[in-house]
Amino acid sequence: MVAGRSLGRRFGWLWAAYAVSTLGTWLAFDAFTLIAILVLHAGATEVSVLAAAGLAIGSVVALPLGPWVEFRRKRPVMIAMDLVRFAALMSVPVAFALGRLGFVQLLVVSVVVGAADIAFTAASGACLKALVRPEDLLVANGRFESTTWTATMLGPPLGGAAIVLIGPVMTVVANAVSYLLSAAGIRAIGGQEVRPAPAEARSRLRVRDLAEGWRFILTDSALRPLFANTVLVNGLIMAASPLLAVLMVRDLGFTPWQYGLAFAVPCVGGLIGARLAPRLVARFGRHRVMVTAGTLRACWLLGLALVGPGTTGLVLVMAVELGLITCMGVFNPVFATYRLDRTPADRVARTLSAWSVTSKATIAALTALWGLLAGITGARTAIVIAGLLAMATPFLLPRHDDSPRRDREPSHDRSRRT
Repeated sequence: MVAGRSLGRRFGWLWAAYAVSTLGTWLAFDAFTLIAILVLHAGATEVSVLAAAGLAIGSVVALPLGPWVEFRRKRPVMIAMDLVRFAALMSVPVAFALGRLGFVQLLVVSVVVGAADIAFTAASGACLKALVRPEDLLVANGRFESTTWTATMLGPPLGGAAIVLIGPVMTVVANAVSYLLSAAGIRAIGGQEVRPAPAEARSRLRVRDLAEGWRFILTDSALRPLFANTVLVNGLIMAASPLLAVLMVRDLGFTPWQYGLAFAVPCVGGLIGARLAPRLVARFGRHRVMVTAGTLRACWLLGLALVGPGTTGLVLVMAVELGLITCMGVFNPVFATYRLDRTPADRVARTLSAWSVTSKATIAALTALWGLLAGITGARTAIVIAGLLAMATPFLLPRHDDSPRRDREPSHDRSRRT
């Protein structure tokens, strides 16, 4: 497996679109959280509610989008979702300029962007599987993961500096423009995309279509434990994120650029991990790498509760984040490739949509719960509890090496025999 080989011009445009939108997202790192804290003077509970409610309602809105995406050409859906996110985000600086920006608008924009994110993710996974050969999926996912951590490394400090110089709202503008550029990149992929299903099949959205993604995940012996593991780990990490922002920015007096720097520098670990993932898989095997990295990534969250003021506290956060992100950089592309390998082409959009909806809903629920917990116990204690629970999640990783069932027979053929 050669990580540096070319995957073709069409993948190049998809990668470029992903890169620009990811950089925009991380340039606006925690922009809504910082706007809520610095502009609207919100506390820990309000910040957590903002993060949780947007994800929760966005997930509900996105429920029918998985089946809807499955039966449509994927690139037009991706372009449409980019344009929706652009329009929603641009409403924030407009309202701010008019002196009308409020908590409710931030919530509504979070809902719209969250629902569009789910639809885009479902379509992009199917698009990637169609553009790239099965044996190149790990390389492709490794490049996406490397891009994510590069953008995460560069975006927050630049965004933090921009917040200091021109305010947090302008980073939202940059994020909005990145989605417009992403839409242009996806448009440039070109070529004919095969229509997934007859028009009459696409026009009927049945209840069983909504549940198909979850049914497939929960009946797959390998995806089921991975589903539980990734949803819980991501939920606990994200639930602690706004609390750490409050602890660092409000309680310990770190500036926004210091807060951004604390998460930017360790992202070099994610870049290294993503680059190493194909080599580690080639040497040790996919299952061993996935389980080892998945176990190690759950051991770091507890350390964030030890952050203190000054340089020592900043270095501690960077060290903990470096360990966490390096493990994630290895785990994520291996896991994403494994999931695509085990999912038939005619179920990718619904499966990824179900996964995203569950993940976002779990993040929302845990973020809201941890916001209430922080209101009672304090942000530091709530982070400790999240860290302790995260350390139990490796027990949910699959113990056995089930070989991937790549592109099995279409689901409608199987259903006839059952």
